[in-house]
Amino acid sequence: MTSFSDVIYEIVRNIPKGQTMTYKEVAEAAGRPKAYRAVGNILNKNYDPDIPCHRVVRSDGTPGGYNRGTTTKTKRLSEEGAL
Repeated sequence: MTSFSDVIYEIVRNIPKGQTMTYKEVAEAAGRPKAYRAVGNILNKNYDPDIPCHRVVRSDGTPGGYNRGTTTKTKRLSEEGAL
């Protein structure tokens, strides 16, 4: 059985460079549309560089939090052409 965290990581791992998803879209893709806060908490604990959690943004399009700092998240999204 796959944990919810593993499902979230797999979804986020597959977000193409230059694109973003919202926390809500990730939760919906995982089959739990109301779990967007859980998605944020899971990604906040991620330090695996193979999981591009900087590509997950708030529903209003703003970057939101990032465990390596919001400035870093904004910079990485800009470098990828997602902002």
